[in-house]
Amino acid sequence: MRRFDFSSADFASRFAAFLTEPRGAPADVDGAVVRVIEAVRAEGAAALIRFSHDFDKFDLTLETLRVSSEEIEAGVALCPPDVRAAITFAARRVGAYHERLRPADGAFTDELGVELGWRWTALEAVGIYVPGGRAAYPSTVLMNAVPARIAGVKRIAMVTPPGGVKPAVLAAAVEAGVTEIWRVGGAQAVAALAYGAGPIRPVDKIVGPGNAYVTAAKRRVYGVVGIDALAGPSEVVVVADAANDPAWIAADLLAQAEHDPDAQSILITDDAAFADAVVEAIAAALKTLPTAADASASWRDHGAVVIAPLSQSPSLVNQIAPEHVEFATDNPERLADDVLHAGAIFLGRHTPEAIGDYVGGSNHVLPTSRAARFSSGLSTTDFLKRTSVLKCDPMAFRALAPAGVALADAEGLAAHSASMSLRFNREH
Repeated sequence: MRRFDFSSADFASRFAAFLTEPRGAPADVDGAVVRVIEAVRAEGAAALIRFSHDFDKFDLTLETLRVSSEEIEAGVALCPPDVRAAITFAARRVGAYHERLRPADGAFTDELGVELGWRWTALEAVGIYVPGGRAAYPSTVLMNAVPARIAGVKRIAMVTPPGGVKPAVLAAAVEAGVTEIWRVGGAQAVAALAYGAGPIRPVDKIVGPGNAYVTAAKRRVYGVVGIDALAGPSEVVVVADAANDPAWIAADLLAQAEHDPDAQSILITDDAAFADAVVEAIAAALKTLPTAADASASWRDHGAVVIAPLSQSPSLVNQIAPEHVEFATDNPERLADDVLHAGAIFLGRHTPEAIGDYVGGSNHVLPTSRAARFSSGLSTTDFLKRTSVLKCDPMAFRALAPAGVALADAEGLAAHSASMSLRFNREH
């Protein structure tokens, strides 16, 4: 964990250097990913079965590639009732939020009589990657699939590494409207969704988190299909004053750190004694935290405490451009209103980032690695396409055509010019 004092002469250079340190920069995996993608394109399902044996030590057949409806039903039945109820509760809240984000079709007639408009249509098929192991979370299924369903996507195909799919993940898939589940993970799953492989038909867009191989594969297939983002390790910035309980703030920081050894948690406070208390609370919590191995590595290698006036916190947050930022202060809006770059903002002492991960309603799939400077979290609009609509009657066309012809002639595009001038001259 690094400590920075805003008043020190070298703060700006030291803090900027800290923010550019690599976190989880993988070794070169691109060559391996290219070979996997090409094999899936050439061999289809046979490559998926082979890679499952080689990489996952799991023997699949064409018949067991898809998780059957009977398996899904049996798995859901094993999900504890309180977890199933929580999944339903979360799905409804996520759905209600994303329903409000759905844009409306529109049209207007301008001063020249030209009718202009736009309409939104859903993607036909979406693939959702759900990791296995540490990141096999039902909340991930909800955050990716529910907005797709709200957008009107008819086919939602979920892929997940072979092995036992957790009952809670199956329950979330059913609740969210997933239409098919396939036992395939890694770069080969991304290739199967992009190009098709045996019974797995190609989709239009691939969303969902994954490891370095999955991310590299998504980068490779972009253009053949759409993707959500190239996600990096998680991040949180907590802006807190001394009126907070140090244990609460410590828990908020560790909630992000436990995701991954490469996750990053940063505390910004104006009180050095409070910062010390939070650091002590983190040390105490790590002694009993079940996820302490990952959380302690994250806090040790990538964590930071910044002592700075709270008035400076918005500019620091903008410099960091974090995935999440909490303002645990009085009048949090006063500070948050000046934040330009953050994936999600959590206001007040009783709005920890963890609420947003599960039941707040907003999406937890957010830009990382400073991508909040130019991108947004996953939402309904990511599963929609906007199509422009244009209509000219003869009078409107005559009002537009002369300028259009002039521009086409200036660009040397004779057929463009003729397309307009022939009609214009005919009308005259």
